[in-house]
Amino acid sequence: MHRLPPGRGLRPRRTPALAGLAFAGLVLVSLLLAAFVPGPVHAADPVPYGAAGIGDAYFPEDGNGGIDVQRYEVHDRWRFADRSLRGRTRVTLTATASLRGFDLDLLLPVRGVTVDGVAVPWSRPDAHELRVEAPVDAGATYDVVVRYAGRPGELGWDGEHSWLADETEVVAMGEPHMAPWWFAANDHPSDKAVFDLHLRARRGLDVVSNGRRVSRVDHGGWTTTHWTAAEPMAPYLAFVAVGDFVVRRGVHDGLPWLVAVSRQVPVRTRRRSLHLMLQSPRVVHWLAQRLGPYPFSTTGGLTTSLAPGFALENQTRPTYPVLAAGAIGTVVHELAHQWFGDDVSIAAWRDVWLNEGAATFMQVHWTETHGGEPARRWLERWYDANPAGASFWDLDIADPGPAHLFDRSVYERGAMTLEALRQRIGEDAFWTLLRTWLQQHAAGTGSTGQFQALAERVSGADLSGFFDAWLRATERPARTAANGLDTAAQARR
Repeated sequence: MHRLPPGRGLRPRRTPALAGLAFAGLVLVSLLLAAFVPGPVHAADPVPYGAAGIGDAYFPEDGNGGIDVQRYEVHDRWRFADRSLRGRTRVTLTATASLRGFDLDLLLPVRGVTVDGVAVPWSRPDAHELRVEAPVDAGATYDVVVRYAGRPGELGWDGEHSWLADETEVVAMGEPHMAPWWFAANDHPSDKAVFDLHLRARRGLDVVSNGRRVSRVDHGGWTTTHWTAAEPMAPYLAFVAVGDFVVRRGVHDGLPWLVAVSRQVPVRTRRRSLHLMLQSPRVVHWLAQRLGPYPFSTTGGLTTSLAPGFALENQTRPTYPVLAAGAIGTVVHELAHQWFGDDVSIAAWRDVWLNEGAATFMQVHWTETHGGEPARRWLERWYDANPAGASFWDLDIADPGPAHLFDRSVYERGAMTLEALRQRIGEDAFWTLLRTWLQQHAAGTGSTGQFQALAERVSGADLSGFFDAWLRATERPARTAANGLDTAAQARR
C-alpha cells in the first residue's frame, strides 16, 4: 500500500463498529433451518470446531484454525442498478485437524452452503464469521460452496467500510481486509491459494482482475469475464474492477502485461495516467535486475476514477487512484510489493514493516539510480529531520499494533532500517540478503525474526543491537557505525 499525501485520504474509512443487528434475524432463521438439513458423515469423535481465527494477535477473527485453502473459484454478479452483489464461492480446502465444523470469513448474507455437493447446516456466530456445521477429517480435501447475496457497500466490520463503488464503477481493493465483502475466504496472508474469478456485469462494461484473462462471454444483457491467478495469492490481494476502461496489453522482455485506466477520468488526466501505467513493465524489469526473477506470470496496473486515498499492491496488477504527474515512485512502490508482500507475504500483520519498508526502500533506490538523491543522503536527511524526542520515533515498528499498521513511521523507518543495514553490512552482503530472503521464502511467508536471523547469517555479524535500535526501540537510534549511520559525514558538517 502507498498512502497519498495528507488531505487526499489514507486508507479505507474506519468508524466505530456497529452491532450486527441486520444479521440477527438471518442467524435465527439459519439456525432453525439448519436443524432440518443433514450433513455429510465423517469419522467419529472429531474435535470441536476449528479456532475462529488463524492466530494473528492483531485481528483475532481473521482466518480460521483447522483448514488450509488450496483454491478459490469465485462466481459473482455485480448490478449497478441497486449496487448489489450475488454469487457463490467454491473453496477447495484441506482439513488440518478432524473437526465438527469450521469457519470462513464473510460479511455478505448467506443463502446456502454445501460440502462435496451435500447441503449442510450453517450459522453466523457474528457478522464476520460463517460457521459450516459439517465434520471434516484431518488430511482430507473438501469442496465447500457458499452462496450469498447482498449490498457490500452497506456492510462494515471492526470499523472498516472497504467497498468502493459509485453508479458507474466498482473496485474491490483494500488492506488489511477486502475479501469478506465479495467472497468467502480464509482471510489471512499466511493462507495463500490459487484463484479462478468469474465476474458477471452489465454487457458492454470491462472487468479487470488478477492474473490472466481466460475468456469473455456475452449472454443476454450480461457479460461474464473469467480471470485466473495461477500463483498462490493471499485473499486480500484479490481484486476486481468493473466499469468502462481504456485497456492496453503487450509483452515486455517475455512477460505479458495488461494495464487499464477508467474512462471516467478526464481526458487529459487519463492520458497522463495511461502513460504512467505503461511504465509498469519497465519498472518490473528494473526491479527484477536487483531482486531476482519476477515471481508471477503477468504484470500491469489499473487506475480507477474512484478515490480510495491509497494505491494497493494487488497481486500481478496493482490498483491506483488518479496520481499526480511524475508519480513514478508510487508505481515502483506497488510493483516492489510483488516481491515483498505478495510473493513473500508476512507471517503476521505485526511484520508489516517488511512489506512497506522494503517497498519504500526500493522507491528510494529507484531515485538514486535515476539521477536523484543517493539513498545514503536520504537516510541522513530523514534522521536529521527527526531529532531525539520527535514522535516519529515513538512507535515500535516491529510491533506497531493494529491501529498503526500504516503509520508514516512504518514506511519511512522501515526503509531507513534497510538503508542503514546496507551501510552496516556492505553493498554485496545487503543485496545477497534481499535476494536470498526472496528465494528462500518464495510463495510463502516470513517474519521479522527470520529476516534478522538471515541477515546475521549472510553478514556474519551479530545484528541484534542494530535491529533493536531501528525497529523495537521507541527512541532515536544513536549515530554510530554499528547502527549504519555515517559518523564521519556528521563530523564534516
